[in-house]
Amino acid sequence: MQNPSSRRGKTPVYLVRQTDEAIIHLKLENLLPEDQTLALNTRLGTLALLAIDPATSYPTLLAEQQFSSSEMSVLVPLLQSHPHYCPYEVLLASFNCGNTTEASVERYRLRLQEAQFAGVWDYEMRPVRNILSRTRFKLRDFGIEISSILETGYILIYLPIRKTHREA
Repeated sequence: MQNPSSRRGKTPVYLVRQTDEAIIHLKLENLLPEDQTLALNTRLGTLALLAIDPATSYPTLLAEQQFSSSEMSVLVPLLQSHPHYCPYEVLLASFNCGNTTEASVERYRLRLQEAQFAGVWDYEMRPVRNILSRTRFKLRDFGIEISSILETGYILIYLPIRKTHREA
């Protein structure tokens, strides 16, 4: 009889290891408590809120959400821009072409200026705003809100936890 551990071609899922390049750790000062860190897995599209449990010194998962590739295309530049705002053209470049090189951001800056002049700016930004709406909903689990800055862009802000009627 063959030993089950000697079977070939069947690797347990828990042994699969991801490279560190796929996970971005973010502290987000003035947005999260000092003992908390966000871990963004860019391959899987997951964002996890982690804290070190002082009793065990192990990380504790406080919140986790999975984001679609479209949601990731707006989430990543927002997170990378913190604590500053993320301009519209950066979000549009990331959403439409998946990168935010200087050339692509400049191209979308000009495109937005032309759209504003032609009176179709809202039409140009509508797909990004729709994705931001879904992303905003998911970020609320982390105590983070996406706030619009008129004629500028979007910024991440702290979302105070609201008391429910039962707690009051």
